[in-house]
Amino acid sequence: MLKQLTKILQERILVLDGAMGTMIQRCNLGESDFRGERFKDHPYDLKGNNDLLSLTRPDMIRQIHIDYFNAGADIVETNSFNASAISQTDYHTEHLSYEINKAAAEIAKQVALEFTKRNPEKPRFVAGSIGPTNKTLSLSPKVSDPGYRAVTFDQMMEAYYEQAKGLIEGGADLLLVETIFDTLNAKAAIYAIDKLCYEKSLIIPLMISGTIVDQSGRTLSGQTTEAFLISVSHAKNVLSIGINCSLGAAQMRPFVEELSNKSEKFLSVHPNAGLPNEMGDYDETPEITSSMLNDFLKSGFVNIVGGCCGT
Repeated sequence: MLKQLTKILQERILVLDGAMGTMIQRCNLGESDFRGERFKDHPYDLKGNNDLLSLTRPDMIRQIHIDYFNAGADIVETNSFNASAISQTDYHTEHLSYEINKAAAEIAKQVALEFTKRNPEKPRFVAGSIGPTNKTLSLSPKVSDPGYRAVTFDQMMEAYYEQAKGLIEGGADLLLVETIFDTLNAKAAIYAIDKLCYEKSLIIPLMISGTIVDQSGRTLSGQTTEAFLISVSHAKNVLSIGINCSLGAAQMRPFVEELSNKSEKFLSVHPNAGLPNEMGDYDETPEITSSMLNDFLKSGFVNIVGGCCGT
């Protein structure tokens, strides 16, 4: 798969899908949709646990993948951004992590195979989405105790291992470690994936994508774009290193250019639709976002392009 994707990227730009959350929000789901029959007696609220919909509303997740492929996407991301055990703890569903990830990959893979069969000249791929979790290894959540950590590296690694295992066994073609705000978290993911691939004798293409939080081009844990690049370049079977989420395409441009100039890997970009307004909505239209991404393409910066929050 790594050779196949590399060959395609040497010939053309690949299109990644857009935001999963935006598409789910359009469906105006209620608590019952998230619960389904299986979780009707779950003692905690489940509304907002989008990843669980791969179990309770697979029909809807399938349709979202179909819509993105119909729109021209080469790669769709699995509905698993927050499907690690660490993130699922918020809903007391951490024991379902493997099952959620496997189901998410199976749904996307089935759709990808259907589209590839229709048009073998345009093969479709599934990227197993692995988000950053809601914890950080580099920073303390307690101002009064800088040395405190809410989670250990080993715990983070084990959660990523379980997530990656579900995605791979569900049929994901590649893994996307994305929205990295703390590179130490990403290192735990990279280590987990490497361990899993070694045990299974697999070569899984890896996309790595960081996020910047201000105009200095730094991650939340303080790394510059170049430092982030250097910190993850050791990973095995890396297909691309890029930037996603962040401040929107316009504000990301200088850092995308810097990464393009300094990285030897293919570069991916999937930005937010700008920053949300005071109501939490995104004002940037598809036409605005696409015009900015078109600039990236004409400038020769990127090889994989898609959309993140609000797109």
